[in-house]
Amino acid sequence: MLEKENILKLAHMKMPFGKYAGRVLIDLPEEYLLWFQNKAQWPEGELGRLLQLCLALKVEGLDSVVKPLKDSSRY
Repeated sequence: MLEKENILKLAHMKMPFGKYAGRVLIDLPEEYLLWFQNKAQWPEGELGRLLQLCLALKVEGLDSVVKPLKDSSRY
């Protein structure tokens, strides 16, 4: 799951729905991701897997590695 393509998607893909619709995935608040994990359920498919990866990176303090990629060219 920790592949270059997925890291780039976290830096460029936007949340398609909900309170944070339009926000780049890596910029979603950790609390929102924890809400999916604890109260709701992860979206199906690629989006759900990317949100789980995003949470794992944030918990480990590695989201700062992804954020500089937001300004790089699209994947």
